[in-house]
Amino acid sequence: MLELKTVGLFFVTALAEIVGCYLPYLWLREDKSIWLLVPAMFSLAAFAWLLSLHPAAAGRVYAALWWCLYFHGHFVVMGY
Repeated sequence: MLELKTVGLFFVTALAEIVGCYLPYLWLREDKSIWLLVPAMFSLAAFAWLLSLHPAAAGRVYAALWWCLYFHGHFVVMGY
């Protein structure tokens, strides 16, 4: 049961980060309302709070995962 809770918490944390980064993108690149920055701020604050709820060393695991995804994405893009 702990594993299921940890995986669920990981996905909710990732969703909070994605929303918190996507909304400013919409404002900057897609000429949407500046008011999108308000929910983005709350989403990134929720992301930081949710990250603190993870078991010990989860922040390092989370950072390592995104680091790996960054390099994988870089190699995929460079392959085209």
